[in-house]
Parts: sequence; structure tokens; C-alpha cells
Amino acid sequence: MIVTGYAAGRTHKLAPGQKGANRVLGVGRAPVEHGFAHLKNWRILTELRTDPARATQLLRALLVLTNLEVHR
Repeated sequence: MIVTGYAAGRTHKLAPGQKGANRVLGVGRAPVEHGFAHLKNWRILTELRTDPARATQLLRALLVLTNLEVHR
């Protein structure tokens, strides 16, 4: 399931509940987006030649280490 935020239009303003839902979604998404940005800057993903199942474990470990380093 993919969770997306609410979009406001020129004539359609967001209700307070929709704004709150977007805020909660953004708070949860920010650490993941920052983690992937760090991995892209390090160019780790460009030379990854391994089994996809193993790559998932490697990416999880790298994101944990990245978050530990960022919050240090």
C-alpha cells in the first residue's frame, strides 16, 4: 500500500485534518529521504553487484549506520 499526502489546489484549500496528515507523513518520510540522499552522495548504490535479498540487508544496515552518524 502506498500512502500519499493530500494536495491543495488553487481553488481547493486543505482542511486542518488534511494538513495534519501531511505533516505526520512528512515527519515519517524525512529520515528515510535523508538516508537515501546520503547513500546517493556516497555513490554506494552505483556499484552494488549482489543478490537483491542481500542488497536489502546491506541497505538497511547502511541506513542505520547513516542515521547513527547523522544524530551523533
